[in-house]
Amino acid sequence: MGLGPRSPHQAGRRFPAGGKRGRGAKGSGRPPPGRQRQPCPPPNGRSEPPPDAHPHLSPEALGYFRRALSALKEVPETGEERELMVHNVLKEVEAQALALATNRAGSEMLQELLGFSPLKPLCRVWAALRPNLRFVACHRCGVHVLQSALLQLPRLLGSPAEEEEEEDGKDGPLETLEELGLGLAAEVCDDFLFYCGDTHGSFVVRTLLQVLGGTLLESERGRHRGSQLPEAQRAPSRECKATDFEVPETFLSCLQNLSSCFLKDIAVFITDKISSFCLQVALQILHRKLPQFCAHLCNAVLGYLSSRNSSADGSPLLLFLRDQTSSRLLEQVLLVSEPPKLQSLFEDHFQGQLQTLAAHPIANFPLQRFLDAVTTPELLSPVFEELSPALEAVLAQGHPGVVIALVGACHRVGIHQAQVLQLLLEAFHCAEPSSRQVACVPLFATLMTYEVYYGLAEEEGAVPAEHQVEMATARDLGEVTVLGSLLLQHLLQFSSPGLILRSLGALTGPQLLTLAQSPAGSHVLDAVLTSPSVTRKQRRRVLKTLKGQYVALACSRHGSRVLDAIWSGAALGARKEIAAELGARNQELIRDPFGHHVARNVALTTFLKRREAWEQQQGAVAKRRRALNSILED
Repeated sequence: MGLGPRSPHQAGRRFPAGGKRGRGAKGSGRPPPGRQRQPCPPPNGRSEPPPDAHPHLSPEALGYFRRALSALKEVPETGEERELMVHNVLKEVEAQALALATNRAGSEMLQELLGFSPLKPLCRVWAALRPNLRFVACHRCGVHVLQSALLQLPRLLGSPAEEEEEEDGKDGPLETLEELGLGLAAEVCDDFLFYCGDTHGSFVVRTLLQVLGGTLLESERGRHRGSQLPEAQRAPSRECKATDFEVPETFLSCLQNLSSCFLKDIAVFITDKISSFCLQVALQILHRKLPQFCAHLCNAVLGYLSSRNSSADGSPLLLFLRDQTSSRLLEQVLLVSEPPKLQSLFEDHFQGQLQTLAAHPIANFPLQRFLDAVTTPELLSPVFEELSPALEAVLAQGHPGVVIALVGACHRVGIHQAQVLQLLLEAFHCAEPSSRQVACVPLFATLMTYEVYYGLAEEEGAVPAEHQVEMATARDLGEVTVLGSLLLQHLLQFSSPGLILRSLGALTGPQLLTLAQSPAGSHVLDAVLTSPSVTRKQRRRVLKTLKGQYVALACSRHGSRVLDAIWSGAALGARKEIAAELGARNQELIRDPFGHHVARNVALTTFLKRREAWEQQQGAVAKRRRALNSILED
C-alpha cells in the first residue's frame, strides 16, 4: 500500500502527539485503575491476628523518633557521636519496630533511619519484623519499610561484622543479612501467588527479585515509597537503567528457585495485572544475570499464549498483543529476546500484521518494543518493507511512537536511512517542492504537516506552493514535543544527517534559542554536539546562529545546560567570543539563578579582570582535552 495522493484531510493534518498510554490515558484503550481484590484468607496452617492485636505507636514515642531523626541529620556524617546516636535510636526502634512500620509517619521515619543503619542494628530490626512478615508486607505503610530494609543490602552485604558485646538476639544467635534475605525469599516462595497478587506485597516481591539478582532497576526505584506515577510520566521500558552490585552465589541460586515459581501458575502471571508486574521485573533481572533461565521463562510465556484459541486473523498471540495486561508482559518478553527468537516470532506471528498492530490503540506499544529490540538487517528489512508504506497513516492515527521506533531501528542497524527520511518528508508534506525540505526540522519537532504549521489552505489536487523564506523566518518556533525531539535525535545520528543540519541552520537566532530553551528541544542540540556523523564544520555552522543569544541561553534552565555543553567542546577562539558576549552583561548573569552557574563555569570574573591569566587557563584546559581525545581515539 502506497502513501497515495493528497486529500483534503491530509493537507491540513496535525499529527496527534500520542504516547499517553496507561492509567486513564485518553485514547489509550486502557481503563483507569480500580482493580478490586477480594480479601485472600491466610494459607493453611497460618493465622494472622486481627489488626487490633498489633501494637500501636503512642504520640510520645512518635515524638521521640521524630526528634531523634532530626538530631541525627544535624550531626556530622562521620564520627563516634553519630555512630553512638544511631545505635541508641535503632535499639529503641527494635522494641517498637512493628508499631513504627505500620504507622504512616513512623514508617517514613523508619525508612530514613534504616538508611543510616549499620549492619547489626538493621539485622535486629529486620528480625523483629519477621514474625509478622505477611502483615507488614501487605500493609500500605509496612511494605515500604521492608523495601527500605532490602535496599540496604547493596550497601551492607559483605561488610565486616561489627564487634559488639551483644552477639545474640532475643531468641538466639542473630542471623546474618544473607540469612535474613534468604529467609524472606523462602517465606515469599511458600506463598508466592498471594504475595505477587497483593497490591502491596507485589512491591516486596519485585524488590526481592532485584536484590537477589544484584541489580536495581531505575524504574522500580522510582516506585519506592508508594509513588504511583501516571505511566505516561514513567521512563519507557526501553530506557530502563540498572545498577549492579555483588551478591553471594546463594542469592543467584535463590533467584532461580524463586523465579521457577512463575512456571507453576503461568496463566495467572500473564493475565493478572498486579502479578504480571512481578514477572516483568523477573525477566529484566534474569536477562542480565541468568539469561538461559530467562529464555526458558520467555518460552513458557509464549508457549502458553500460542496454545490458546487462534484469532480470526492469524496467530493466537495477536489476541494477547491487544490485551491491556498481557501486552505489557509481551513488551518485556520482546525486549529480552535474542535475535533468533525475534526472527521466529516475526515469521510465525507478526508477519503480515504489522500495519494492523500499528493502528491498534494497545498493540502498537508491544510493536514499538519489538522494533526497539531489532538489531539485525535480516529482520529489519522485511519489517521495514511491510511497515513503511503506512507511515503517514500511523502518524495520523496518533501513534508516532511506532514511527520513531522504526526510525530508531534504522539508526541502530544502519540500513534504510535514506528511505525512511524520504518517507518522513512525504508524510509531513515537505518533500515536494524541494524548497520545502529546509523546513523539515520545525515540522518534525512539532509533529505538524507543512500546511498546518504555516497555516496554509491547499485544495485537493492543487500544486503545492514553494517554500517562502520570509514566512518561515517571521514565524516563532512551535512547541517542541517529546516524540518530535526523539525523532530529530535519531535522524541526527544517521550516517548522512546533512538535510537535518541544513534545516537547523536555516532557523533564525530566536528560533534556535527557543529550541535550546525547550525541555525536549534542548536534547536536539545535544545530539548536534555529540553525534559522530556531524563534522566540526557542520556543528559550527549550526551553532553560529546562537551568537547574540548567549545571555538568554545562560539565564534559562535548559538553555544553560546547552551552553555548558557548547562551552565544553569549544576551541579557545570560540570561548573568547562567548565570554566577551557574556561579560558585557555580567551583573545580569550573576543575579540569575542559572546564569551565575554559567558565569562561574566560564570563569567570567577572571576573564574581565585578568585576561592573560584566563587565556592561559583556557589554553591549558584545551590542551588537556586534545590529549584526552587523542587517547580515546587510539
